[in-house]
Amino acid sequence: MTQRKVRVRFAPSPTGPLHIGGVRTALYNYLFAKQNNGDLILRIEDTDSQRFVPGAEEYIIEALTWLGIRFDEGPGFGGNYGPYRQSERKDIYKKYVDQLITEGLAYIAFDTPEELDAKRKEIANFQYDASIRLKMRNSLTLPAQEVQQLIAAGEKYVVRIKIEPREDIYVQDVIRGDVVINSSVLDDKVLYKSADGLPTYHLANIVDDHLMEVTHVIRGEEWLPSAPLHVLLYRSLGWLDTMPQFAHLPLLLKPEGNGKLSKRDGDRLGFPVFPLEWKDPKSGEVSSGYRESGYVPEAVVNFLALLGWNPGNDQELMDINELIRLFDLARCSKSGAKFDYEKGKWFNHEYIQQKETSEIASLFMSVLYAEGIQAELSYVEKVVGLIKERVNFVKELWEQGAFFFVAPTEYDEKTVKKRWKADSASQLTELVDILNNCEPFESHHTEEVVKGWIEEKGYHLGNIMNATRLALVGAPKGPHIFDITETIGKKETIERIQKAVERLK
Repeated sequence: MTQRKVRVRFAPSPTGPLHIGGVRTALYNYLFAKQNNGDLILRIEDTDSQRFVPGAEEYIIEALTWLGIRFDEGPGFGGNYGPYRQSERKDIYKKYVDQLITEGLAYIAFDTPEELDAKRKEIANFQYDASIRLKMRNSLTLPAQEVQQLIAAGEKYVVRIKIEPREDIYVQDVIRGDVVINSSVLDDKVLYKSADGLPTYHLANIVDDHLMEVTHVIRGEEWLPSAPLHVLLYRSLGWLDTMPQFAHLPLLLKPEGNGKLSKRDGDRLGFPVFPLEWKDPKSGEVSSGYRESGYVPEAVVNFLALLGWNPGNDQELMDINELIRLFDLARCSKSGAKFDYEKGKWFNHEYIQQKETSEIASLFMSVLYAEGIQAELSYVEKVVGLIKERVNFVKELWEQGAFFFVAPTEYDEKTVKKRWKADSASQLTELVDILNNCEPFESHHTEEVVKGWIEEKGYHLGNIMNATRLALVGAPKGPHIFDITETIGKKETIERIQKAVERLK
């Protein structure tokens, strides 16, 4: 048999923002496709018209584009297997619905929501299956003529798969091995709804995967219970020979590990669970995103890749090409992965350090603009070079280095009590004279001159340096003190020292 080209799909529903777990699923599909020189398809599963949210599809595409996850086919990407929105494939599905009914593998059911609710109250653990369907209002219990009359009269109906009981169904899973489910625990799932002329997820994704020649279905663990039904559908439609391989990924768990990660966890602990900021079109509620929180896409990708998969060694930092080279579905965990958001910050720190200072400075310019600061890019680059190792996010550069742009107007009280000595004012007044005559005013030379003066006078080095830092910064923080003086310049250095002497003496 000729080996088929690897084709995988990411098939989100446009019902809201893309959860970070969905991003990981898209990433794993991308890594698997690229490693195998295959194709990645974006398919929009919008058959649930009641849950459709305007803007969700655009959000999904923008988020994955920001992360560098590129599709070979899909809405806006082209391809020979479209259309790629399920709502645009109605006629395709109806053909297979009719086939299943004709072959006696599915049936038409007219039960109303009220009738179904009544049965649930009447029968404990109600399940629409082989033991119940003959007690319900469907084409298995009604005369064929009545069925046709009801349809002609416009009565709403659904089409259900007819599952025979007491059969073991085998699902081969790349991650979990063989999974065996007895058909008696399955109900006759709805495949099609006449109300909107659309199939449900169960039928639509089987038909699409077959017609789009998908070879591997890599999806979340939450879809594992539906896998036996999907195997039955492949068999019922005569497609077992081309059924894709399944791989069900482990859940992303709360940071504490007890339960599935949710938006509430992010709100509670202060981290995003969506790739981009999302504004709910109905409520107006705004949810934070990784992009707007200051994460760089490479860090998010690296962080997510290691939640449920490992490369088989201790390597943690991997760019996208290295991830593609090393990715192996067999190394995915069966158990859920705790969402260690602090580790995500660490990854962001590491990737910021790897970036060129000029790139970080360009990103920092927008933060400065928001703070009302206008500065030359060359100056900003110099500042960033001194403090970037101290931050996890670009926005933190302001907190760490605002004093490079604005002289302190207040001085940290605890530091004043601890570091500003009785003789600090007189010593720093002397220091001003030393600095006035110091040329060139470069870090290394200024340090030599000042330390020589301190040694000559017999002053305490730590006391002078601590008081000077307080005068320049206003707090006990910042890089090497003589790097600060060189950066802000002689005039600004002297003015700040003189101001501190006046305020603190």
